[in-house]
Amino acid sequence: MKLSTGFDISASALTAQRLRMDVISSNIANAETTRGSFVNGQFQPYKRKVVVMEPMRQSFSNVLSKELGSDSAAQGVKVTKIKEDHSPNKLVYNPTHPDADANGYVNMPNVDVTKEMVDMIAASRSYEANVTALNATKALFVKALEIGR
Repeated sequence: MKLSTGFDISASALTAQRLRMDVISSNIANAETTRGSFVNGQFQPYKRKVVVMEPMRQSFSNVLSKELGSDSAAQGVKVTKIKEDHSPNKLVYNPTHPDADANGYVNMPNVDVTKEMVDMIAASRSYEANVTALNATKALFVKALEIGR
């Protein structure tokens, strides 16, 4: 196992969590956007976005060395896609809104700000945990260099 594996794993997680926080911020910013996209001649409300993460795929050489006894299973995480949440939009009664239908209802985005804030806290805590792991790896390197003195 390489000494820099801890840095690689933490770096991939930091990158993924940063993108997750950016997407959550975008969701919160567009929580009231009734004209998110233009489809078939009509405006559609903003659709909530969700980040999909997966473990990084192992290369053939990594799998082979793992099977031969070398410990190289740790690979990190990567964002595979950002997809739209297809949960139903909220109908809000507001007859004075410019996008209200004939009955006075407005088709609002499917973004729940409370849920987004909980996701933001989770992403932030995960980011902090990975910074802590990165600092621990750095301290390990420093101690290893001190042994060589």
